[in-house]
Amino acid sequence: MVFRPICLRPHSPTTQLRKLCFLNLFDPRLQPLSLTGVEPRDVTLLLWTHPFGRYRRLPDCEARFGIRGCVLTDDRRVYPGADAIIMHHREIATNATALPSDPRPRGQKWIWMNFESPSHTRGLRRFEGLFNLTMTYRADSDIFLPYGYLVTRLHPHANTPYTRPQRLHLLVWVISNWSESQARVAYYRRLVNYVDVDVFGRAGVPMPEDSTVVRTVRRYLFYLALENSQHTDYITEKLWNSLLAGAVPVVLGPPRENYERFLPHDAFIHVDDFPSPRLLAQYLMLLRRSPSLLQRHLAWRRSYSVHLTAFWAEHYCTACRVVRNHRLRTDTITNLQRWFES
Repeated sequence: MVFRPICLRPHSPTTQLRKLCFLNLFDPRLQPLSLTGVEPRDVTLLLWTHPFGRYRRLPDCEARFGIRGCVLTDDRRVYPGADAIIMHHREIATNATALPSDPRPRGQKWIWMNFESPSHTRGLRRFEGLFNLTMTYRADSDIFLPYGYLVTRLHPHANTPYTRPQRLHLLVWVISNWSESQARVAYYRRLVNYVDVDVFGRAGVPMPEDSTVVRTVRRYLFYLALENSQHTDYITEKLWNSLLAGAVPVVLGPPRENYERFLPHDAFIHVDDFPSPRLLAQYLMLLRRSPSLLQRHLAWRRSYSVHLTAFWAEHYCTACRVVRNHRLRTDTITNLQRWFES
């Protein structure tokens, strides 16, 4: 069974004919179910290696996310008794760590975890027929967890204008991975001919030591949320950081309809909405001069709040809940590469 996002009709009148998909870890509909009425027993999840070789303390899933029945460990000695093993792609693909050498215990599930895009994921073919579950940012993963998501407000105020502090600057881009071969850099090169863009990071001004991305973006009306590659559902923290900062994201990534699975129509501006960067620049400057027009891109905030996914604690606990609820699945994935690259 795939762990899919909940899809509900949004409160925003601009999207009332659509369904919006989002997650809420605390939603009771996502708690383990049992046909017998007896709560499933606890499960043990073994983290085979910490992502990117950086140790992080494992979370208490019930205390932090309200997810019961999870025992998380990174002690490989529990391998014979673990219900599931989480393996992060980067480490096993680069041979930074070896796969388990002992026979897989009966019923044990292996979870393939990866949050990089297909453009930055190598060596998939060797893992065909090895894993039982996928955990990625893709909504069709067995365990789906995006980089961020919206949470419905308990008391939306449909008739109250959304207000925020005065923004001093127009447009900003924070980027660390800069390559002239990227589509986003090519688009930026064209856009700056028509509008000023403040750039922080490797190709711009260094980030202030006492600042964060969110704190920096709070001074701007708009943020360039340009992905390093364009793939299905690959919508990263760039977008969610800008929303958290109160800015309107200008996105380059998958098509608009893909973004609209997770966001109201007017919550973002897609570069494909405009035939040219010049027309996009003109629209951004028009919005700065017209508060009533800008309000179209802010009204959704009356109904939703923004949640930035907690890496990696939220992933482990979400995986635990899915494994606990679907113990009997033991089939392996034979088309991992074809699926992930589609």
